[in-house]
Amino acid sequence: MLILPGSAVRVTNVEDTYYGFQGLVQRISDGNAAVLFEGGNWDKLVTFRLKELELVDATAGRKKGK
Repeated sequence: MLILPGSAVRVTNVEDTYYGFQGLVQRISDGNAAVLFEGGNWDKLVTFRLKELELVDATAGRKKGK
């Protein structure tokens, strides 16, 4: 599947500090993606190679109609 700006992604590189974190792709350039992580009282924008990311279902766990 294609990763585009606005996609929810998870970091798959086990050697990266952000392994397992989920965020939103803000922009893509030259095979890299800038991913925004939001958590509690902090926001962080980090760049990853596209091969280090996988798409996630951002609607998983949400109830319909709410």
